[in-house]
Order: sequence, then structure tokens, then C-alpha cells
Amino acid sequence: MAKPLVRLRLYLPPHPSSIADMESSKPSNSPQQVAGSGSFFRMGPAVWLATGGWIGLIPVAPGTFGSLLGLPLAWGMALLPNVGLQAGALIAVFIVGVPICTAAARRMGGLKDPGSIVLDEVLGMAITLFMAPLEPPRFAVFFAGFLLFRLFDVVKPPPIKYLEALPNGLGIMADDCLAGVFAGSCLQLLLWSGRL
Repeated sequence: MAKPLVRLRLYLPPHPSSIADMESSKPSNSPQQVAGSGSFFRMGPAVWLATGGWIGLIPVAPGTFGSLLGLPLAWGMALLPNVGLQAGALIAVFIVGVPICTAAARRMGGLKDPGSIVLDEVLGMAITLFMAPLEPPRFAVFFAGFLLFRLFDVVKPPPIKYLEALPNGLGIMADDCLAGVFAGSCLQLLLWSGRL
């Protein structure tokens, strides 16, 4: 009786040059890949600021965590002695934030609006709570403002969505600032109606 033939297949690892070719064919400019390589933390102060001290590296809902980071900024601005200084501080953050986001997006591979950049959410949240009564701590106001801002930031009804088409850091910042204006207006209506 004939014995069945046994075939052995040997696995040979790919040649080192072919491994290098495969790695070079992969896209390497996404924020997730850059962060995973460890080089994200060497990209300079613009990236550090734009990602909210690397809060934007959180893989799930970085915009939500960036918005939470805007709550202490709103609290700090509310402690300024008058509305003029508070408004001036918001404008200053916007003016400085545009070139920061432009530089950060370029350092992160030239993406239009990387999800890791959360400085826009930080400012948008602060705009939402502008002129809202935060002293003494009114957690219902913070919570309502947070939910309203996330709603407008995620849904982006017109004309908010159109501002995304603006170039560079201006497009990154402007849509979230307008979302903050819309959310803040709704928050003021809730306060005026006595529902908060």
C-alpha cells in the first residue's frame, strides 16, 4: 500500500529590502501614525498648543475632550473684571490660534483639519459660555453650554459648515467659533427664559 506523500512548505521571511519597500508605500502623514511612532512629541510648541497639550491624541472623541478643556478657560475669562477684557481675551486667543493651527496642521502632514487639533474646540467652548453666569459655580450652566456647543460643532448647520472651506488655520478655528456663538445664543435664551 502506497504511503501518502507529505509536503512541507517552508515560510521564508521577506527580504529586508522588500520590507522597506512595503513600509515606504504606507501613508505616513496621518496624526495617528505620527503619534504612534513617538515623533509627535517632537513636533514643536505649535502642535503641543493646537492639540491642547496632547489632549487631542486621545483616540476616541478628541473634540469632546478638547471642549472639556475649554471649561477652565471659560472660567478663567469669567474672572476678568469686565466684559471688555473678556471679549478681548477671546479675540486674542482667536488671533493667536489661527497661525498656531496653520503651523500645527502643516507639521502633521498638511491635513485640512486634523482631528487631533482641539484648540478650536477649546475656544468655541469659551465663546459659548461668554457672559453666562458662572460665579458661583453653576454646573447646570456649564453642562448645558457643553451640550449645546457639541451639538452645533458636530452637526455644523449652515453657515457654520461653510467656514470650514476657509484656508489653513482660519478654517480650523472659524467654524468652531461660530458654533460657539450659536450655542452661546441658545444658552442665553435658556437663561432668559428661566429654564437654567
